[in-house]
Amino acid sequence: MKIKKWLGLLDKKKGSNSLSKNLEAEKKLIAACSCTEAEALVNLGTSALGLSADVVRERINEFGKNTLASSAKLGPLLDLLSRFKNPLVIQLLVIGIVCYFMGDTRSAAVVGGMILLSVALAFFQERRSGKAVDNLKKLIHITTQVVREGKEKSIPVSDVVPGDIVVLAAGAIIPADLRILSAKDFFVSQSALTGESMPIEKSSQNNGDQKDEIFRYTNACFQGSNVISGTARAVVVNTGLNTFLGAISAKLAEAKGVTSFDLGVKKFVWLMVRFMIVMVSLTFFIVGLTKGRWVQALVFGLSVAVGLTPEMLPMIMAVCLSKGAMAMSRKKVIVKRLNAIQNLGAIDVLCTDKTGTLTQDRVVLEKHVDVANKTSDDVLRYAYMNSFYQTGLRNLLDRAVLAHQELDVERSCRKIDEIPFDFQRKRMSVIIDYEETHVLICKGAVEEIYSACDQYQIDDDIYEMIDMVKSDLHDEYRRLSADGYRVLAIAYREFERTKEVFSAADESHMILLGYIAFFDPPKDSSAKAIKALGASGVKIKILTGDNDLVTRKVCADVGIPIAKVVLGKGLQEMDQAEFAKVVEEANVFAGLSPAQKEQIITQLRRNGHVVGFMGDGINDAPAMKAADVGISVDSAVDVAKESADIVLLEKSLMVLEDGIIEGRKIFGNIVKYIKMGASSNFGNMFSVVGGSYFLPFLPMAPIQILVNNFLYDISQTGIPTDKVDEEYLSKPRHWDIARIKKFMLFIGPMSSIFDYATFFLMLYFFGCIGYKLSGASAGMKVYYESLFHTGWFVESLLSQTLIVHIIRTNRIPFIQSRASAYMIMTTMAVMGVAVFLPYSPLAATLGFVPLPLVFWVWIAAFLVSYSVITHLMKTWFNKKFGGE
Repeated sequence: MKIKKWLGLLDKKKGSNSLSKNLEAEKKLIAACSCTEAEALVNLGTSALGLSADVVRERINEFGKNTLASSAKLGPLLDLLSRFKNPLVIQLLVIGIVCYFMGDTRSAAVVGGMILLSVALAFFQERRSGKAVDNLKKLIHITTQVVREGKEKSIPVSDVVPGDIVVLAAGAIIPADLRILSAKDFFVSQSALTGESMPIEKSSQNNGDQKDEIFRYTNACFQGSNVISGTARAVVVNTGLNTFLGAISAKLAEAKGVTSFDLGVKKFVWLMVRFMIVMVSLTFFIVGLTKGRWVQALVFGLSVAVGLTPEMLPMIMAVCLSKGAMAMSRKKVIVKRLNAIQNLGAIDVLCTDKTGTLTQDRVVLEKHVDVANKTSDDVLRYAYMNSFYQTGLRNLLDRAVLAHQELDVERSCRKIDEIPFDFQRKRMSVIIDYEETHVLICKGAVEEIYSACDQYQIDDDIYEMIDMVKSDLHDEYRRLSADGYRVLAIAYREFERTKEVFSAADESHMILLGYIAFFDPPKDSSAKAIKALGASGVKIKILTGDNDLVTRKVCADVGIPIAKVVLGKGLQEMDQAEFAKVVEEANVFAGLSPAQKEQIITQLRRNGHVVGFMGDGINDAPAMKAADVGISVDSAVDVAKESADIVLLEKSLMVLEDGIIEGRKIFGNIVKYIKMGASSNFGNMFSVVGGSYFLPFLPMAPIQILVNNFLYDISQTGIPTDKVDEEYLSKPRHWDIARIKKFMLFIGPMSSIFDYATFFLMLYFFGCIGYKLSGASAGMKVYYESLFHTGWFVESLLSQTLIVHIIRTNRIPFIQSRASAYMIMTTMAVMGVAVFLPYSPLAATLGFVPLPLVFWVWIAAFLVSYSVITHLMKTWFNKKFGGE
């Protein structure tokens, strides 16, 4: 199946009505551009005098306002409630509700507090970021000039209807999809739509031979582009959602798909749910069968469920992401969606448009050379005078020439005449009174200038134009074009001062002076940033609507080795398998449509990559939405900023590289919590299940499990501030649930070894076996049970809190890698609380009793042994399954 057809089927599944509607609108525009101006007016039910007020009202009712679709934004209350759909939050809610109805209000309160805290943090941070992005948008009312009932008037763009006659001049936006009726020196920038860096000249003439590509029609203009120079009148064909831009905006209004981060969280939650079901079920039946108290077994099982659940994960993620968002804001990056920070750190492929990202998004005059390819001030001087003395609005190329104010040029000559540009000649001339002659200075397309010259000049010498010279000139022109330059030729002819009237026929027998070449130069920072991204394990792929010649030149200038170049028209002929292969092999895609950019992003994600896309144009918006993380800039069009997850206040890849590193730090800290919580909780609950089987009493009271788990989580609140080892930041980091599962199964039981050692220490060394002594009073049995609970509570909390420092790094803890000051403080504080609780006023409430002094000697030995063994196991694990 051809890729075009295959992706067309996908679009049809999403909404065949929308697809057919857009196709009809495109056919309508093609039809208007393929007929004469008079026929177009008749077919659209209008005239050169414009529409009447009654017809305008009818058409607004029929076609609606000329506005685009936008994503519906939730109000504060609905936004807050929607966050409770997070799978981990739902899991905690279920546990909290069951605990409450079982009468365990303390457990329910703690779990509820964790949920509210994490949800509130994420809510307030994202609302704040959203407001910052909204403030970037220019709150202005955009208007356009139309002719209605024979009079020109300014109206809001939203009031434009099909059939309106629009008057356009330099600086105006194109308010709808139009068919040009008349134009003079009319240049339009379509870079936001097509990615082409150079302005496109438009006219009323129908070129009619590109019916398969509407963008090739030189008499068609599209909403979202803007006028660079010249004037024109046009008739509106399509408005609102029927425009090319409208079709894109309708697609962007759909909900964003699931990203890499979302999938990772979901997989982890289901992993914990499966373990929880198994462990809770085992505990429930073991306690019920061995103790005969089924209600107590259920309460204890729920405590185990709470103990297994990393209930602080939503809060840890929210704090990590919020901290990252604030850090990135100081680096001129606004985060619209917090999850995008992790996705940014995880990307292994960065797709970017060329114009304005790698380049400066402006045209500069780079070469002014004579026929011998030597730099010539005369060529630049004559080009300057042509641009300076011409009438009307100057285009982008003229302004690049006129930027050379340092030239010693006569700026007070008398202008004699002007021969304006037209599409047949593809050149324009000015005639000035210069040095006692009338000099015609001609500037235009190379082929057309060459054909009108029969001499050429080098320095002060003039030679006859021969075929060999023409051939050399053509070769040089092709070479410059292949290097991405826009080339114009400069020629002149002298006349007697008696001649005052000139025509196109006088553009003959001219002397070729040389040519000027323009280019969109690369940014100074681009090469450095690309090198840094490559060192960080991020592959760069260029996705542009511009031609491949210009793109090759830019890639060479910024140091991107070209593995393979693929053109948009080539992609259309590929089947799905070939398409999937070529998006991996190629790193430069040129001549792309917006849909093709989106298709490439989607396929890269299907191939297993985490993909970022950076762009600022309307044509980039679908690709940004399809990517794991869409990146735009504050100067981008509103549609692009609406689609982006991250908005850069500085359009630089260096800023982006900083953001990627920040994202990896955040993800690294989130994974630390998951590894710590999952392994420690699993080890503790593994000990609980075993203890529940051979002990005549519960290994720990439900409230003690909850307090233990709560304090352990408090000890990890310093994780968002923690340092991340440099080697962890050296490459993209993705969710690896299989590895987390293995880590939990291998590292978790390490704590169980010392838990069981503590069980036997308490039973046999400290006499808790006394519950079996005949004649022991009920009070003594309670004491022995409390002593056991206290001993294991302290050992469990001290060991898993200390082990945080072992798990947080692959290096030797405390020596090669130290935690942040805040994390050291929180872990030490919790360990201090663990030592203090058996002697505190809360001891009796929690069921604790004072521990003998010799107990602390044993615990110190256990902690040292546990730290060494766990570090050795961690090192073995990293060698066996690959270090992170």
